[in-house]
Amino acid sequence: MPDALPQLNPSPRLLLGPGPSQIAPRVLQACATPLLGYLDPEYIQMMDDVQVLLREVFETENEWTFCVPGTGMAGMEAALINVLEPGDPVLICVAGVFGDRMANVAERCGAEVTRVDVPWGTAVPAEKVHEALQSVQPKLVGIVHAETSTGVLQPLSEIGALAHEAGALFLVDCVTSLGGVPVGVDAHGIDIAYSGTQKCLGAPPSLAPITFSPSAVEAFQARKTPVQSFYLDIGQIWRYWGSERAYHQTGMINMTYALREALVMIHEEGLEARFARHRRNQQALLSGAQAMGLEPAVEDPAARLPSLTTLRIPEGINEAAVRGSLLNDYGIEIGGGLGQLAGKVWRVGLMGYASQRSSVMLLLAALGDLLKNERVDEGLAAAAALYD
Repeated sequence: MPDALPQLNPSPRLLLGPGPSQIAPRVLQACATPLLGYLDPEYIQMMDDVQVLLREVFETENEWTFCVPGTGMAGMEAALINVLEPGDPVLICVAGVFGDRMANVAERCGAEVTRVDVPWGTAVPAEKVHEALQSVQPKLVGIVHAETSTGVLQPLSEIGALAHEAGALFLVDCVTSLGGVPVGVDAHGIDIAYSGTQKCLGAPPSLAPITFSPSAVEAFQARKTPVQSFYLDIGQIWRYWGSERAYHQTGMINMTYALREALVMIHEEGLEARFARHRRNQQALLSGAQAMGLEPAVEDPAARLPSLTTLRIPEGINEAAVRGSLLNDYGIEIGGGLGQLAGKVWRVGLMGYASQRSSVMLLLAALGDLLKNERVDEGLAAAAALYD
């Protein structure tokens, strides 16, 4: 151990990867305000504020709308382990890494999992779900709304309707969509949705917003066995977030401050304006990238996720070296591919506070330099044209 360690001083970064995303200065300031006790009346009021604001961004009237301690993966675990018991049949749609993880967690619950697999980079057709439902009567149908590994945005309405026709709960992973694109929990008949704070919501990681419909709450309350995790037992968590205010675990106080401020910023901007901003900045990125000869990995324009874009890596390019130079020379972080797409794509996140014109133009210019791209001026012009 050295005699003295240097003062903490992280290098400045522009976070344009799959998460965490850039944080607005006022959210960082909120995060640094003094602690309150986890049952302090002022903190409880902040928890109430967060619930109201989360219902707005989830687009739901669900009473059970709150935060699970932990990142998006804690949200996934909590969503599944609280309604599934050993032997329960479930149908999980898999179109990438996080659909696969959902199936994995369901199997760890002891559920009997039927998978609907589709090629990565495509959405799950409702017809495939309908076909699978002919041979299984699941307790739950699960799907990823925004597949972070592929950059695909999944349509939800038809699959939600099919789930309910089959008497199943409809569970949706909204980790990379909440706050960046419409989720429409009530409109799509979503029974359980979970997310993470570190993506489009624009807060630091450590909380997983989650919402349960009355049907999902009823399924939880009707279970015959205890939830396998005490820490992620939503009945215990709701005793803290609900009117009882019973101690379960120490609240994530400063992270709740930050989330509240981030949600206030979303409320001030307005959901429609925020969704339009995410779409516009992705369109500018794609226009600029394609003018430079960089092609999107998701071929169907309607299936492209506004908050995260996957770009195919040009032939002969060392993708890890380019990402390393982006970070070291320009202070810009983007992500590499996962799973089947490892080494084949770059993942560019334009989420929350980072979804702005300056992010698009800086990234295009930096990539043009590192790739020695002679069409970088065309790319910048094409992107700029989207803002005129």
